[in-house]
Amino acid sequence: MLASQSPPSSFDTVVDLSQASGQPASLQRCEEVDSSRLLHGQREVLIRHGSEVYRLRHTRNDKLILTK
Repeated sequence: MLASQSPPSSFDTVVDLSQASGQPASLQRCEEVDSSRLLHGQREVLIRHGSEVYRLRHTRNDKLILTK
Protein backbone atom coordinates (compact mmCIF):
# COMPACT_ATOMS: atom_id res chain seq x y z
CA MET A 1 0.00 0.00 0.00
CA LEU A 2 1.33 3.42 -0.91
CA ALA A 3 1.80 5.95 1.87
CA SER A 4 -0.74 8.31 0.24
CA GLN A 5 -3.48 5.68 0.21
CA SER A 6 -5.71 5.22 3.22
CA PRO A 7 -6.36 1.73 4.58
CA PRO A 8 -9.65 0.12 3.58
CA SER A 9 -12.67 0.93 5.71
CA SER A 10 -14.63 -1.80 7.45
CA PHE A 11 -17.09 -1.86 4.52
CA ASP A 12 -14.43 -2.40 1.90
CA THR A 13 -13.66 -5.93 0.90
CA VAL A 14 -10.08 -6.33 -0.29
CA VAL A 15 -9.91 -9.15 -2.80
CA ASP A 16 -7.25 -9.61 -5.47
CA LEU A 17 -9.27 -10.55 -8.53
CA SER A 18 -6.53 -9.72 -11.02
CA GLN A 19 -5.67 -13.39 -11.53
CA ALA A 20 -9.29 -14.39 -12.21
CA SER A 21 -10.20 -11.67 -14.71
CA GLY A 22 -6.86 -10.75 -16.21
CA GLN A 23 -7.39 -7.13 -15.12
CA PRO A 24 -5.56 -5.30 -12.31
CA ALA A 25 -7.42 -5.40 -8.98
CA SER A 26 -7.68 -1.58 -9.08
CA LEU A 27 -10.06 -1.87 -12.07
CA GLN A 28 -12.44 -4.31 -10.38
CA ARG A 29 -15.89 -3.12 -9.28
CA CYS A 30 -16.92 -3.54 -5.67
CA GLU A 31 -20.41 -4.65 -4.69
CA GLU A 32 -22.92 -1.92 -3.80
CA VAL A 33 -25.39 -2.66 -1.01
CA ASP A 34 -28.37 -0.45 -0.24
CA SER A 35 -28.36 0.70 3.39
CA SER A 36 -31.94 -0.50 3.87
CA ARG A 37 -30.70 -4.07 3.33
CA LEU A 38 -28.27 -3.61 6.22
CA LEU A 39 -30.60 -1.77 8.59
CA HIS A 40 -33.86 -3.68 7.90
CA GLY A 41 -35.98 -0.66 8.91
CA GLN A 42 -34.07 -0.08 12.16
CA ARG A 43 -32.07 3.01 13.11
CA GLU A 44 -28.97 1.03 14.05
CA VAL A 45 -27.38 -2.36 13.57
CA LEU A 46 -24.41 -4.09 15.19
CA ILE A 47 -21.79 -5.49 12.82
CA ARG A 48 -19.29 -8.11 13.96
CA HIS A 49 -15.94 -7.89 12.18
CA GLY A 50 -13.56 -10.53 13.49
CA SER A 51 -13.47 -10.09 17.24
CA GLU A 52 -14.71 -6.48 17.14
CA VAL A 53 -18.30 -5.18 17.16
CA TYR A 54 -19.18 -1.98 15.30
CA ARG A 55 -22.39 0.05 15.44
CA LEU A 56 -23.87 1.45 12.22
CA ARG A 57 -26.38 4.22 12.96
CA HIS A 58 -28.79 6.06 10.66
CA THR A 59 -29.03 9.61 12.03
CA ARG A 60 -31.91 12.08 12.01
CA ASN A 61 -29.95 14.03 9.38
CA ASP A 62 -30.06 10.98 7.08
CA LYS A 63 -26.36 10.18 7.53
CA LEU A 64 -24.70 6.88 8.39
CA ILE A 65 -22.20 6.73 11.25
CA LEU A 66 -20.01 3.71 11.93
CA THR A 67 -18.44 3.54 15.40
CA LYS A 68 -16.34 0.95 17.18
